[in-house]
Amino acid sequence: MRIFGHYIRRRVLMLATAELLVAYLCLYLVLSLPPFQPEALSLLDPELVAATLVVLLVLTLAGLYESDYLATRSTLRSLLRLVPALLFVGGLLLLYGALVPAALFSPTAVGGGVLLLLTGLVAERTLWCNFSDADAFKRRILVLGTGSRARAIETVHADKAPDDLPFRVLGYIATEGEKGCPQDPARQLQLGCDASLLEMAREFRAHEIVVAIRDRRGNLPVRQLLECKLNGVAVTDVSSFFEREQQRVQLDSLNASWLIFGEGFRQHWSRNAIKRTFDVLASSTLLLATLPVMLVTALAIKLESRGPVFYWQTRVGLGNVPFEVCKFRSMREDAEVDGVARWAVRDDDRVTRVGRIIRKLRIDELPQVINVFQGSMSFVGPRPERPVFVEQLTEQIPYFPARHSIRPGITGWAQVRYPYGASVEDARQKLQYDLYYVKNHTLFLDVLILIETVKVVLFGRGAR
Repeated sequence: MRIFGHYIRRRVLMLATAELLVAYLCLYLVLSLPPFQPEALSLLDPELVAATLVVLLVLTLAGLYESDYLATRSTLRSLLRLVPALLFVGGLLLLYGALVPAALFSPTAVGGGVLLLLTGLVAERTLWCNFSDADAFKRRILVLGTGSRARAIETVHADKAPDDLPFRVLGYIATEGEKGCPQDPARQLQLGCDASLLEMAREFRAHEIVVAIRDRRGNLPVRQLLECKLNGVAVTDVSSFFEREQQRVQLDSLNASWLIFGEGFRQHWSRNAIKRTFDVLASSTLLLATLPVMLVTALAIKLESRGPVFYWQTRVGLGNVPFEVCKFRSMREDAEVDGVARWAVRDDDRVTRVGRIIRKLRIDELPQVINVFQGSMSFVGPRPERPVFVEQLTEQIPYFPARHSIRPGITGWAQVRYPYGASVEDARQKLQYDLYYVKNHTLFLDVLILIETVKVVLFGRGAR
């Protein structure tokens, strides 16, 4: 499902909505029972609504809506994150109750609420695991095409078996200009005089037709596809299908016409003004919240090794214009004494002991708030690369310059979705996420990326 331009899986949205209702009902039930004051509690009490939203936010930060946790059927594995998350919620409510004497959440209410929440969420997740993978909830798909693009559809989620996919491929339809599907003859269909595309869709009760024909000149049944769309069957280009399922723009299935005529890539003054306002507010908040951490980091760097605390390096920004990015120094002063730019690698011996810690926690990126205030960077955007690497990657990776159509960011979609990369292939993989962000960036997506960034810092994913 697409919300404010960003694709969110229906299963995740359904689960989050269900748990929002469960959390609200549990808290309302606790506060409605003696010795509390049910006559003073309204259905839309601001404290109750705020507490419910805090529960959902903490569950999100704990990673309970990530694909690996959604795929698990182990109650114990869910409890390992669910219990600490709810204890943290309880701590926040106790702190709020201590600061606001007239608050609804007394220690007794918080204790009862946490226990009831744990019971309700475990029961709800158990039911959800039993019913969410049923075929009745899966999207039924017919694939128009039999080539490599078509066959890649069932491998779009590499970590899932065909039976665990959120959709079900009913068959591969070969047009007159294509051969059959020898790898899966049982699901091989032929588009011809005997049956139209709409009749096939109705016979198989398909929800969607994914067009995966590589050579479409004279080989695309335009009228039949239009007939399907007018009769309620969704028609999706394979590039849009991959974008929806992977939340990235897959380069292997990409063509320039899809980028030009497809949705997204909207750049106008109102969106830029909103983003700039968000950048300044978010950076100011980050600076105030992390100032003690930055001071301790600066002292640790100075005590461990000689050289400056900050490290200024030329990067490429908006419109391919170079700028100087500011970071905490995490390597020795002579890391590039020969002047040759090198990719950072795992267990890089140039990284200092303090540098390893601040890289792991992403603290080395904090001084980039200076660049955000200057306007050379945004809070959220593609990671800025060095000019020598940009030149190299532009020659080897198609569409790489497209990431420079917006300001680079301190954090970004690629940084939170893909492990730290230090090679051309890593840059290629990360570009797919950067293109997704450039195509679909909104304030809503920026907020989601900030939440994901907190999770990266908490669980130490992706750093090197």
